Amino acid sequence: MRWVTRSGVHIDRASSAWLIRRFIDPEAVIDFVSGPPDVPSGAVPFDMRGVEFGHHGDDCTFETLLRRHDIIDPVLWRIAQIVHEADLEDAVFDAPEAVGIDVVLRGLSLTQSDRAILDLTAPVFDGLYEYY
Repeated sequence: MRWVTRSGVHIDRASSAWLIRRFIDPEAVIDFVSGPPDVPSGAVPFDMRGVEFGHHGDDCTFETLLRRHDIIDPVLWRIAQIVHEADLEDAVFDAPEAVGIDVVLRGLSLTQSDRAILDLTAPVFDGLYEYY
């Protein structure tokens, strides 16, 4: 399936792309658009305003994807806390890792293309998954 998100990848988009590819749709093709009006027909948008797989209530996109796909893996929910804190900075979770991961993603966004960020961060999220 083709999934699309906004260009300018940061923590929620990078982690959500990893989650989609690793646990929801291993054959996913991830593309980038400037916003919802540019989503191609048949593509599944994520981390954009007004889409099913975006921020809902107090949840970031990563959490929404977990909920909408009924994923109960406690390790993924621990990663969700880190992503939530890095993305929303609302101190809901005790996730000290969030600050470091956020800084790394912001730095990558200044030096790498969106596609490269997804390629570089996938092993980071794989490592977090294995660690927890």
